[in-house]
Amino acid sequence: MNKLKILTVCGVGSGTSLILRMTVEDILNENGIKADVSACDAGTAVSEPCDLILTSKEIAKIIRRDDVPVVIIDNFINKNEISGKLMPFIK
Repeated sequence: MNKLKILTVCGVGSGTSLILRMTVEDILNENGIKADVSACDAGTAVSEPCDLILTSKEIAKIIRRDDVPVVIIDNFINKNEISGKLMPFIK
């Protein structure tokens, strides 16, 4: 089975997407789930092969992918919100 690939996305790929990536990794580790989590910018996320994208409402409008679920996160450091939106896609 291939390892799950998750993208965390912000406008530039070096700020909030890194914070979101670390939070996602913490949640996955706490649940014993192995996945590749990468932070990137919106331009990369448009074509990067992945299984799931986590991003803000504004960036989700730019990405517009039909082949991958795009999950909107309102607060990139709120573990409860992120976990509640992430885990249904994992299970």
